[in-house]
Amino acid sequence: MVKISVLQHAPSRHLPARPGDPTPTSRNLDPLMHPFARSRERMRALNAAKMERMFAKPFIAALEGHVDAVETMTRKPETLNVVASGSWDGGLIVHDVSQRSQLLHVEQAHKGKITGICFADADRMLSCGVDRNVKLWDTRSQPDTAELEAGSSSGRKPLSVYSGKTAFNSIDHHRSEPLFATASSLVQIWDETKSAAISNLTFPTSTETISAVRFNLSESSVLASIGSDRTFTLYDIRTGKAERRIVMQMRSNSLAWSPTFPTSVLLASEDHNLYTFDIRSLNTPTQIYKAHVAAVMACDWSPTGTEFVSGGWDRTVRIWKEGVGTAPEVYHTKRMQRVTSTLYTADARFVLSGSDDGNVRVWKARASDKLGVITARERAAIEYRDTLKDKWKMDAQIGKVSRSRHIPKPVHKAAQLKRTMLEAQRVKEERRRKHTRAGESKPRAERKKVVIAEQS
Repeated sequence: MVKISVLQHAPSRHLPARPGDPTPTSRNLDPLMHPFARSRERMRALNAAKMERMFAKPFIAALEGHVDAVETMTRKPETLNVVASGSWDGGLIVHDVSQRSQLLHVEQAHKGKITGICFADADRMLSCGVDRNVKLWDTRSQPDTAELEAGSSSGRKPLSVYSGKTAFNSIDHHRSEPLFATASSLVQIWDETKSAAISNLTFPTSTETISAVRFNLSESSVLASIGSDRTFTLYDIRTGKAERRIVMQMRSNSLAWSPTFPTSVLLASEDHNLYTFDIRSLNTPTQIYKAHVAAVMACDWSPTGTEFVSGGWDRTVRIWKEGVGTAPEVYHTKRMQRVTSTLYTADARFVLSGSDDGNVRVWKARASDKLGVITARERAAIEYRDTLKDKWKMDAQIGKVSRSRHIPKPVHKAAQLKRTMLEAQRVKEERRRKHTRAGESKPRAERKKVVIAEQS
């Protein structure tokens, strides 16, 4: 009798486990069997980086309706697709982003420009303007027959009107109580049921015009404001007074609280930079973000707290990763003018920008993302390419492709000029230090130059 050895294979190991799954493949992982595996993987990473830039088409749509600059925007709580915008023409619009339609349009909500809007709850919205009025609107109410025939809802009446003594610059509603804060020549706290402010929050030496106020998202009794005299101030509405205050080198134009780290606040500054501060230690910023070549006018955090968006006077929208101070994603169009407001949607997939040309533009938060249904195989391929790009990001060629961005020629020239000026300033300080008595002119860290004084 002769014993014969045969190879046996289980058919189940070579067939898809379920209909639609890819066919399993056998691999020998011995590196000596695959001498070109590393070069093949690098080429795949390079192709993945190139494909990302090829499919990077972030612009989706422009939401029309305003006839002047879009000053402010806010998103409706607990919704993914509803945002509101206010304009210099006094118009107030509630947009449905997914349908690209208008849910509410009040053409003359205020006389003069609207400077601040916020939602009081799911159905009511507050707006303020330079006409020294705060108005409470019902976003559910439908226009009557006459308004429908006229083709607009300009005749809509507010639920309540709160009058102030000076023009309002910003407004924000308390998270749980019927209170809201306004910014004008001082910070005031209002009760929805009363026609006058219930308290004035001031700092003893304060003489500035307050440009923005925001309640903390976690500790809702904490309020922050920025002013025209380069100040950032923290208030406690329980004590009715300002607790801490810092004076910075340049004025801030916008502020936003981090949704995931309650003590972190983001400031958009006139000196082309953005700063994050930990309010437990306000003497230095935790991070400086540098890329804009003009004043930064607006900023907003992603709901995940890992990214934020900014818009500036240089007519660009930039998306930053938290903790990474350079090389943000840059969005621009030929017709977009100076960006005055920016906003993340609640699902963190889209970004909105409002600009001087009267348009609210919708962008993808990730420029190369595919819209629509993504199959399991597509999802696996996307994740594989992302892993490759992350693994090979230090390769010179792959890194260059990933970082390359086409920006408008004026922005590029302004960036070159700014780099030249900063380098000249650095050389001047170095030469001055070289010819000064040892120890008298010590170099200062960049973060130490931001805050001039701290008061408490």
